[in-house]
Parts: sequence; structure tokens; C-alpha cells
Amino acid sequence: MEDQQRDDPRFIIAKHEALMGIALVIFNFLWWFGFAYGLGSKPVSEYSYILGLPSWFFYSCVVGLFVVIGLVFIMVKFFLKDVDFDGEHEG
Repeated sequence: MEDQQRDDPRFIIAKHEALMGIALVIFNFLWWFGFAYGLGSKPVSEYSYILGLPSWFFYSCVVGLFVVIGLVFIMVKFFLKDVDFDGEHEG
């Protein structure tokens, strides 16, 4: 069973796509953490504001959301493959 899964190209594709998803989650966390604690670690009196939001919040949460949505779109459109997991593997 395990050898069959190792040779099945569907599982290889699924493994690569899972690793891309994990990489995207790690990128999202690093983006959020970097802006939130990088810009947000100053005293409140030194904060700058964008659209009424502290800049650390704006970059970490608002801009980060759109960056990650764009990356997910690119990943789904160009890197993920449509694989039939219901059918039997031929070969």
C-alpha cells in the first residue's frame, strides 16, 4: 500500500501542493509578525497612521491580507493541478 502511494503521481502532486500551502502559511505568519512587532514595538506616541489605522496594523493585517489573497490566486491559477482522486491510477 505504501509503495503504491509512493509511485502514484497523484500523491506526489498532492505532496507538492501541500508543501506550497505550508510555505504560504509560513510566509503569511512572517509577514504579519514582521510588521506587527517590527512597527508596533514603538511607544504609542510615535505611531504613524494610515487611513486611521496604526501603520503596523495596516501593513500587517490589511496589506498582508491582500498580498496573501494575491499569492493564493497565483498559486491556484498557475501551480495547482486538477487531479482526479476518485478514479483508479493507471500504470
